[in-house]
Amino acid sequence: MTTPPGFISPHGNNQELICYQKSEVVFDLTFRFCQRFLNKGDRTVDQMVQAARSGKQNIVEGSQASGTSS
Repeated sequence: MTTPPGFISPHGNNQELICYQKSEVVFDLTFRFCQRFLNKGDRTVDQMVQAARSGKQNIVEGSQASGTSS
């Protein structure tokens, strides 16, 4: 079953969202901070990097879902 054109509005480009751009900066800074100041085997490093990645991914998923939730 195909969806007729225009039935569900297309979702926005998440890379153009300011919140996504800021989440990329937060992820990059978190990753670099962990590399520089924390021990590589430390569980805190994993948790910090995963949290930063998760924030970024949540924005992507929300952007994709925005077309169907309207």
